[in-house]
Amino acid sequence: MFVEKWEKENRNFRKQDVRETSYSTTEIYGEKLFQIQTYGSEGSTAGAKQTIQFDKKRASELIDILRTEFNL
Repeated sequence: MFVEKWEKENRNFRKQDVRETSYSTTEIYGEKLFQIQTYGSEGSTAGAKQTIQFDKKRASELIDILRTEFNL
């Protein structure tokens, strides 16, 4: 899944269980992409459960969101 835009949603949620997470970077046609992969519970033999990709613009927007939300 490639992030096209960030949209804040007002909803309640619970803290999720800890899962293995990794990230990767690559360059495609001169554009650098950042990808986050999350995996299933320990012992699961399946590959990544969710993959999220974003480019430099969306990464910059995410940094701004995190700074605002966490008062960094």
